[in-house]
Amino acid sequence: MDVQIAVPRRGLPSVASFRRWAAGFSGITLRIVGRKEGLFLNRKYRGKSSATNVLTFDTGDVVLCDPVIRKEARQQRKSLRAHYAHLVVHGALHFRGHDHLKKKDAARMERAEVRALRRLGFANPYG
Repeated sequence: MDVQIAVPRRGLPSVASFRRWAAGFSGITLRIVGRKEGLFLNRKYRGKSSATNVLTFDTGDVVLCDPVIRKEARQQRKSLRAHYAHLVVHGALHFRGHDHLKKKDAARMERAEVRALRRLGFANPYG
């Protein structure tokens, strides 16, 4: 499992933490990017005009946009570590075929996230 960090490491969880959070999901590459790369990828692949927190590609690449994640963690009053763990699991579940477009699918994905995060020692991010 590869972890690529394309931003300053200040305050980021360790590479070992990222690997542990994605350990149950084979075939994953994590890439932590800045706003410019996050915006480029979200525009190119989703037609959106802003960066998003996590993008998952069929190749197993999970791209996490550091500035967006930091902002969300502050707004949601969560630790950066807990929010990163959640989004690694979220992105990995997308790679495994989960989605949250329909209410039923979203509920199933949330349950899977909560179970995985509990095993990793994190609280339910939704409650």
